[in-house]
Amino acid sequence: MGETLFLAHRVPFPPNRGDKMRSWNVLKALAKHAPVHVVALCDDPADLEHTGVIDGVATSTVLIPHRASKLSAMARALGTGGSASVHACRSITLAARVSEVMAQHPIACIYAFSGQMAQYVPESDRHRFIMDFVDMDSAKFAAWGKAGGLGGFANRFEARRLFAHELAAARRADAALFVSEDEARLFRDATGLDAAKVRVLENGIDLARYHPGHPAAPLDGAGPHLIFTGQMDYAPNVEAVAMFANEAFPAIRATHADARFWIVGRAPTPAVQALGRLPGVYVTGEVADTRDWIAAADLVVAPLLLARGIQNKVLEAMAMGKAVLATPAAAEGIDAQPGQELIVTDGAAALADAALALLADAQARAKLGKAARARMEARYGWQAVLAPLAELLGSKPAQRVAA
Repeated sequence: MGETLFLAHRVPFPPNRGDKMRSWNVLKALAKHAPVHVVALCDDPADLEHTGVIDGVATSTVLIPHRASKLSAMARALGTGGSASVHACRSITLAARVSEVMAQHPIACIYAFSGQMAQYVPESDRHRFIMDFVDMDSAKFAAWGKAGGLGGFANRFEARRLFAHELAAARRADAALFVSEDEARLFRDATGLDAAKVRVLENGIDLARYHPGHPAAPLDGAGPHLIFTGQMDYAPNVEAVAMFANEAFPAIRATHADARFWIVGRAPTPAVQALGRLPGVYVTGEVADTRDWIAAADLVVAPLLLARGIQNKVLEAMAMGKAVLATPAAAEGIDAQPGQELIVTDGAAALADAALALLADAQARAKLGKAARARMEARYGWQAVLAPLAELLGSKPAQRVAA
């Protein structure tokens, strides 16, 4: 087997957000099979400090500083008819470095992490091409496009252009990977590609890192404490906490006057920061370790209205033995028993009622958390979920379909 080129739209370390947790663990798994060369965009200058850590896994590492302008990417997309998401990840420097790596090393496989990186995969049959889409991003824009006005129009435009890019990339690839069967089926149905091409590579969880014995952060107030974790400039997370804080949490506070809703995560938007002015709602911004906050939770909530793939925030809380209250969107794709290993319900009133029932019964929360941890141990360790990589890397390339 030759060597592998790993392309990523974001530096895979530190694994402090969902996409980076997946890319970091995939990278480590790939490196067990063959030498790996990493070429990635770097949207956070602080991530450049971690080059040495990546070098401990990869044979070579190239990180390209890159700050995309959304307005500029949208303008280029309108001018060319392409996808703004793809234009946002366009870098002449990265393209040149990919060419150098391909010329200097016997690359047998290219693993592109995130659909935008397909633009850097050379047109060649000399190598295997694995396209890890993770989620069907075009479907996310299509969902946002149901809204009216200019924003809805822009999202519908992006959905069409990004889908065309996804389809072309999948046709070129030897395997197109998605994080859950639901995502893979959605893509198969939209493209007509079959299960031999469109496959599932699930997310996992570091069971040693996320465990029930982790020490808890000292939180102000008697509680109960409800915790949400996530990247807080990501639109679905913003929508989720706004709905919960405004529509569900007041009913919880009516019964538990000292209840606290903690919104934990980096880069909170002004809209999220404004939620901190509501009674009992606290916005932390970036924290040193989200595990401290999960450990302190009486209840972890994931009230997402729109979600793609598997939610790492749910896996993390379950692995730490916490009772989790999730919407159907947040629970989608997770192989767990609703009502036994997590609670799933929809709508602000139902979420409030379910939260109140759980907060009134510490024994039920403990039982739910214990079952959640057991499910994670049985099903979601990274070694188990990434086992299919060996076959994907070593199997004979499939017949490619012309784009």
